[in-house]
Amino acid sequence: MNNGTKVKAAATVVLLPDRVDSSTSSAVEKLMMDALQPGARVIVDGSAIIYMSAAGVRALATVLHRAPEKQARLAFCRFSSAAADCLLVSGFTDLLDVVDTVEEASNRL
Repeated sequence: MNNGTKVKAAATVVLLPDRVDSSTSSAVEKLMMDALQPGARVIVDGSAIIYMSAAGVRALATVLHRAPEKQARLAFCRFSSAAADCLLVSGFTDLLDVVDTVEEASNRL
């Protein structure tokens, strides 16, 4: 019996490593792409990042653009300090809606 509530599938949380740069971006992109199963809800948690380069931003952009192909939804959370600065300087804060908590990210999905 439907009581009017909607049940959301559990989201997969992908915790990014402390460095997302040219030497790690391929592995990081693969980590996120592996979570993008058809219909998936994926939260990308940037809380551990202490350094992110343009290669890291490119990996995020690639995954963001591939998500619709798989009818998957992405939310980004807890990017701060160096990672947030990198996203700001690159102009990606306009494309990536980054929230403060995993719970907020889950609500966006």
